[in-house]
Amino acid sequence: MITFTRTIFSNPDFRNFIVALDIEYVARYPFMAGITNPFNIMDERARVMLAYDNEMPVACGAFRPVDEQTIEIKRMYTLPQSRNQGIGKRVLLELEHWAKEQGYSVSILETGINQPEAIAAYEKSGYMRIPKFPPYVDVNESICMQKIL
Repeated sequence: MITFTRTIFSNPDFRNFIVALDIEYVARYPFMAGITNPFNIMDERARVMLAYDNEMPVACGAFRPVDEQTIEIKRMYTLPQSRNQGIGKRVLLELEHWAKEQGYSVSILETGINQPEAIAAYEKSGYMRIPKFPPYVDVNESICMQKIL
């Protein structure tokens, strides 16, 4: 059974996912290794969602406030063996519900051109492509998206 836990950026399970996520990013975008690290800094403003399958962590995601209305979805990751089961989409939905509870009405995110499965999942979840927002404006590999919550 999949369960969800709201937590913070310093959670050890989340930290472990970030290491795995960064390794996957380097594999997909080797020429960008280290360039986007400043874009992904998590701090005490971040809200983190973890998904567990029978108490085993299998996926994560986070959001951070951009302004009074907008959040940015960050650090979405599902373990390879847990993919294609809808868990990542459920993490995203849980993050959106949490953001709405806190009064946010717009969700933005950035993904990359080498992540077609993520692009498809976001589009199926109601995200629309928008012009690139900072700091991704000059990153050719970036795709920015938005959803009204």
